Amino acid sequence: MKKEELPQDKSALEVMTRELLYVKNSNGKYTTGLSTGWDIKKEALDSAWDDIKERVELARMAVRNREMSPVYYFMELRLMDLTVLSGYTGFWKFTIKRHFKPYVFQRLSNEKLTTYAKIFDISINELKDFKE
Repeated sequence: MKKEELPQDKSALEVMTRELLYVKNSNGKYTTGLSTGWDIKKEALDSAWDDIKERVELARMAVRNREMSPVYYFMELRLMDLTVLSGYTGFWKFTIKRHFKPYVFQRLSNEKLTTYAKIFDISINELKDFKE
């Protein structure tokens, strides 16, 4: 691809990052060029973000319906999974799964709640008093 043909389509990541690509300059030699993205990549990213938003919304509804605890919602909101959350908290995955249960979550110690709050970058009150 020639440097002047480098795609510069608008994308969700345009303001945060550019993609470095190898292109040919006017002399036919390879050089680098920055691209803001192209439509196909934008559509893939938009689709991925739509999936993430749907997962977060389902988690929010599960907490609101008292099927899951706020730990589950904030894990989804922060784009984590059990393995990542376990690594940050030091809790076993099966322990975190238990903390997803509202009746178990209500009995968690302040120490454990503090650990979760710190990881999710929220206050303990925001974690305990979940607001939509």
